[in-house]
Amino acid sequence: MAKLSVVLATYNEEKNLDACLASVKDIVDEIIIVDGSSLDGTVAIAEKYNAKITIVPNQQNFHINKQKALDIATHPWILQLDADERVSKQLASEIQKVIGMSDEEINTYQKQLHQRKLFLRHQALIEKRDGIIGKRDGFYAAFFVPRLNYFLGKNLRYGGVYPDGVIRLVKKGFAHFPAKDVHEQIAVDGRVGWLQHDLIHMADPTFKRYLERNSRYIDFIVTQLQNDHVGRDSVTFLKYMIGLPVSWFFLTFIRHKGFLDGWQGFVFSLFSALRFPRAYSSFLWKK
Repeated sequence: MAKLSVVLATYNEEKNLDACLASVKDIVDEIIIVDGSSLDGTVAIAEKYNAKITIVPNQQNFHINKQKALDIATHPWILQLDADERVSKQLASEIQKVIGMSDEEINTYQKQLHQRKLFLRHQALIEKRDGIIGKRDGFYAAFFVPRLNYFLGKNLRYGGVYPDGVIRLVKKGFAHFPAKDVHEQIAVDGRVGWLQHDLIHMADPTFKRYLERNSRYIDFIVTQLQNDHVGRDSVTFLKYMIGLPVSWFFLTFIRHKGFLDGWQGFVFSLFSALRFPRAYSSFLWKK
């Protein structure tokens, strides 16, 4: 059986880290933590799991510390996680199975994925945004994992949120974070496949946490608007204040059936749509 490392970059994650590490402790051979000088009990929790801990300055671009963690890992396969993610028992078993397969076996397994068409459509959308990921043939070097996002008491399955594919399982030395942008895709030197069992993302258990994360994303959009020299004319004003939010709400709540997620789906669609006027208003104030 191939050995597996789990790696995390952390900063003040005492509320999340214990549950995260507990979900993988039985399948990994080493735990690597690169901590950005946490001020809470994060390091003490990592020590409880006999993690190899490296303390570094915290970085605004957290991919810098994620890459450090990848570099420190010593085993052939690496599971890269965020502290607010949980590996289900089904996913844990699947990871153990896949890292023990040959490339021929993996290729056969990919053709048998029960949601293969959905996953490939989702990957196509990601690549339309980020560019081609990995190679189309050769050996498998990384895997997308479908992620279930927990929002105000419910895992969202509609509104375009699922499968929210994220590359989490990678082969040592064949994947890296360019660490130029907080929203960048990990770069893969090899073929990319999919796992079929869900990674649980405890993204927004409370509305307060959602607003905090949403505000950080809005700050990022404001920076993009500035860098792209977006106009301040009436047409652009109407686009960001009315056109984009209305179209986004319709896309997520109606076309992608966000209403099937109940009131949580409505709140998610509404506030994700409102990020456009919120960001543009902030952009105008920075004139």
